[in-house]
Amino acid sequence: MKSAIRSIWRFYVDGFRSMTLGRTLWLIILVKLFIMFFILRLFFFPNYLNTHADGDKEEYVRNELIQRAIGNENRPDTK
Repeated sequence: MKSAIRSIWRFYVDGFRSMTLGRTLWLIILVKLFIMFFILRLFFFPNYLNTHADGDKEEYVRNELIQRAIGNENRPDTK
């Protein structure tokens, strides 16, 4: 089992060593992922639970899930 894992690891390591254009493309992909998941999240996706749940996040999520499952538009306001 260990020899199979080592041979697979060596296969990928040798493949990445011989890359020229691939390294640049992987760098571009990693930079784009960093921008998408870290930078954009900071500015465009605020922490919704901290602004709407008054300390008891579990209770707020439970009430929201139950009310959405029921389909009741008259949800109790937790503000």
